[in-house]
Amino acid sequence: MLSLGQMVAGIAHEINNPVNFIHGNLNYAQDYIHELLTLLTLYQQHYPQPHPAIQHYLQERDIEFVRQDFPKLMNSMREGTQRIYEIVLSLRNFARLDEAELKTVDLHEGLDNTLLLLRHRLQPGVPLSPEDAGDHRGIQVLRQYGPIPPVDCYPGQLNQVFMHILSNAIDALEAAACYRKDSFIPTLRITTSCTEESACIQICDNGLGITEAIRHKIFDPFFTTKPVGKGTGLGLSISYQIIKQHRGELLCTSIPGHSTEFTIHIPLRQDSKGDSTPSTALTETSYPD
Repeated sequence: MLSLGQMVAGIAHEINNPVNFIHGNLNYAQDYIHELLTLLTLYQQHYPQPHPAIQHYLQERDIEFVRQDFPKLMNSMREGTQRIYEIVLSLRNFARLDEAELKTVDLHEGLDNTLLLLRHRLQPGVPLSPEDAGDHRGIQVLRQYGPIPPVDCYPGQLNQVFMHILSNAIDALEAAACYRKDSFIPTLRITTSCTEESACIQICDNGLGITEAIRHKIFDPFFTTKPVGKGTGLGLSISYQIIKQHRGELLCTSIPGHSTEFTIHIPLRQDSKGDSTPSTALTETSYPD
């Protein structure tokens, strides 16, 4: 996990520099083209009958279309670079390489960064599964955030927990889409709240749910219900260990055929006298289960 964090942070840094260069120069490019188009308009006003060669070129290249379309092109490029910037920022925040030790952080920021990294799986327009022909309406994400003060935690590890649980929820919704194609609206609901001593994060999907026999095994190492090559069976097991290290609880409840909900309870403050370094069992490279 540490090696993965270093790689992610390095890639994010390398991408960030050229993206900032491009994004920063878009304003100058737009100003320059505006000046050129203004000059072209002045020429057309004062020389309405240009040389035949110029007239032919204007018609052949459809300059009027270029004049109208170029501002849209610039806006698309600006939105694209802004999107890359947001992804890079989320990657850096997700890795939290500079916060490998116990830190006080905003849990909502970690949840939002993780959702942004999973955005490509939440957007409409792409089939939820190979068996699902046609476009889907996307996965609806309901954020029901309550007030939570900054929490003492290992940010990189906690972000890994969010990634594992949210990825599993999306997998469950993809599977459910194969059976409920007509009226099914895949939905993720994230609810946060807190007491005087702990914060609570609930992540619920309206997928097919899991049976009681499976629910008792989901935190066991190498247990997975996915086909060979689709899951390692480590994601939820490591997530359970991470939450346990934080002196918290990771619980799972499910209504077969309807929903599955994971609940994370984590103390607002960790014991500063305890071990401030992540356990070696939690630093192995892992993938969403």
